[in-house]
Amino acid sequence: MDFEPLPSAAGDATADETPPGRAVCSSGCGRPSTVCLCPYLPATPLPTSTTVVILHHPHALRVISRSPVLLLFPSPDAVNLASWCRSTPPPARANPTLLLLDGTWKQAKEMHAASLPFLSSFAVPVSLPVDCGVDGDSMFEGELVVKKEPHKGCVSTMEAVARALRLLEPEGRGEEIEETMVGVLRAMVAFQAEHLQHRPMKPRVKMRKKKDIKREEEMKRNTLDWSD
Repeated sequence: MDFEPLPSAAGDATADETPPGRAVCSSGCGRPSTVCLCPYLPATPLPTSTTVVILHHPHALRVISRSPVLLLFPSPDAVNLASWCRSTPPPARANPTLLLLDGTWKQAKEMHAASLPFLSSFAVPVSLPVDCGVDGDSMFEGELVVKKEPHKGCVSTMEAVARALRLLEPEGRGEEIEETMVGVLRAMVAFQAEHLQHRPMKPRVKMRKKKDIKREEEMKRNTLDWSD
C-alpha cells in the first residue's frame, strides 16, 4: 500500500507515546508491549494499485499523475463509491489516488471546507455506501466502533480506507486487503476497550452555558437590589 507522506504540523508526536521506563515493542510497531499490534500485521506490505493519501492539515496537494483522484468524505455532493466503480470503465479508474481527511469530525469538516476550492478542481467527491438503518456508530461492525460517531455511516479513518479499498482494488484483492486492515483495527479497538474497562471512571464535569451563567448573575443582582 502506497501512502503519500505529507508534512505534519504536529510533528511526529502520536497518541501512543510511551512514558519513560515502559516496555516498548521493538519488532516494528513501536507501541507499548502490552498492546503490541505486530501479531496482527501482515508479514509484508499489502500490494495495492490504489495510492492512499491522508491529509493531516490543509496543505496544498500536488497532483502526481493522470490517474483518477477520489476525495472520500461524506459531503452532500459526494458520489456513492460503489456506484462510481460500477459506472466508470476499468481503464478510467485504474491506479486511483484516494484522499482522506484525518482528525476529529469538526477538524475534518474545517479541512474539507478549506481544501475544497483546490481539491474540487481535480478530485471526484465520493462517499462509502451508507446503511440508512444505522444511526451513529460504524455502519459495518459494532466491534470496530471506538466512539459514538456524529452521523449515519461515519467510520474511523482506518475503517474508511479498508472499506474503500475493497471496492477499488482489482482482481479480487480488495476483500483480502479489507480483511487484513479490519483485523488490525479490531485488535486496536479490543485493546482500548480492555483498557477502558479497568480504568476508574472519573465523574464528568458538567459545563454550564454562558447564557445560564449570565442568567444566574442577573438573578443575584436583582436579589441584591430588592434587599436594598
